[in-house]
Amino acid sequence: MLQPQVTEKNPALDQNHAVLMNKINLKERTSSFCEVALGYTIEQALVEAKRCLSCPNAQCIKGCPVGVEIPAFIKLIKEKKYEEAIKKIREKNSLPAVCGRVCPQEEQCQKFCIKGKKGEPIEIGRLERLVADLEQERIARINLKPFKKVLSTGKRVAVVGAGPAGLTVAAELAKLNHKVTIFEALHEAGGVLVYGIPEFRLPKEIVRAEVDCIKELGVELYTDVLIGRTFTPQELFDRGFDAVFIGSGAGLPTFLGIPGENLSGVYSANEFLIRVNLMKSYRFPMFDTPIKVGKNVAVIGGGNVAMDSARSALRLGAEHVFIIYRRSREEIPARHEELQNAEEEGITCKFLASPTRFIGDEQGRVKAIELVTMELGEPDESGRRKPRPVEGSEFIMNVDTVIVAIGRTPNPIIQKVTDGLKTTKQGTIVVDPETGRTSLEGVYAGGDIATGEATVISAMGSGRRSAKAIHEYLLSKDRKTIPDIRLLLK
Repeated sequence: MLQPQVTEKNPALDQNHAVLMNKINLKERTSSFCEVALGYTIEQALVEAKRCLSCPNAQCIKGCPVGVEIPAFIKLIKEKKYEEAIKKIREKNSLPAVCGRVCPQEEQCQKFCIKGKKGEPIEIGRLERLVADLEQERIARINLKPFKKVLSTGKRVAVVGAGPAGLTVAAELAKLNHKVTIFEALHEAGGVLVYGIPEFRLPKEIVRAEVDCIKELGVELYTDVLIGRTFTPQELFDRGFDAVFIGSGAGLPTFLGIPGENLSGVYSANEFLIRVNLMKSYRFPMFDTPIKVGKNVAVIGGGNVAMDSARSALRLGAEHVFIIYRRSREEIPARHEELQNAEEEGITCKFLASPTRFIGDEQGRVKAIELVTMELGEPDESGRRKPRPVEGSEFIMNVDTVIVAIGRTPNPIIQKVTDGLKTTKQGTIVVDPETGRTSLEGVYAGGDIATGEATVISAMGSGRRSAKAIHEYLLSKDRKTIPDIRLLLK
């Protein structure tokens, strides 16, 4: 494969400006699924790391859902101690190469960076990515085993789902010497990392390498096992597991419920991205999963999933791609970086518009959308101004393909077969937010199955908290099973 041409970025102009990152040039981006953002070089990372003030009371750590000691790892980068830097990150983060690419640092750690008060914050995510990528290159180059397996405590934990939450729980408990087995419903581990996020944003070889690191801790992984069908949580206990963590994510698509949504050519973002990413339709016919994308594509929604869908459609041959969002540009939930990338690539955003129906042709294929102009009214309970339709403002847009990207909810399979497991009206599992403990003893849950659709790093944060609670639970079980020495002496 030919190496993509790179658009070179200049280093920081001064201490108030971050070092920009290299990207594939625009012409090549729109016809390729190669990764767009190419990360820092070592030279760029050193320049950016030197901007860090090494604050003694670092606020950036408070903004990190998994609590990475950010100034410590950046200091190691300054000292060119890259192996020590990634070890420092891995003390808290089991998926650093992933988080360095898809974590919304601008709304988390970087939001609290002191440098951001008078300029641009430190690019923490890009520095994390650099040392994580260097680690993966080193492991591949010398066939290094990244971790040493340790003796087991004898306690067994079943983890349901190999997404960000499940992988994090598994890694943390394995580090504590518990025997962990992951059961994944799909044929590949990673959850949303493999089925939801496109190759141009998160290469799947990166995910596989991170999963391999976790397996090297002694974690067992079984794919094509649908818990709730193959086994119930209770049957896992019956088979000798001492605790169960449910991290099965939010993989059930949400629909608009408007006329014409069942027309051919109308996809849920879930189906569309699974076909593109997990089943590799973009490499058809090498992979036998074709997907039809017309010349004019409309994507309904304004989150990162909508951006991923729109940018994928463009790469699959669409001539015109439109993102339709019912609120204003200022309120779009997608990362600014992803919106910028989409618009650079020629995708058009139509704000303050909402579909009212899909219109089909004689063969039952979608040929147009009826849209209505929206205006922002009074604030709702969340404080956001509520969008409302403008009377008589309907208009028609001709399209060949529609992708509905308005959110996902948890699949209810496990909830339905588990007696006594409390859930919400939205189908999420009720948990203690600090421990992930459910209404059933020994059963914990975290990530999207507990919170609804959220970010990768927030799922990982819940996984870390649950791992700590599960560990304490397993220790308490040990204490309960130790006979009272006074009774033995009688």
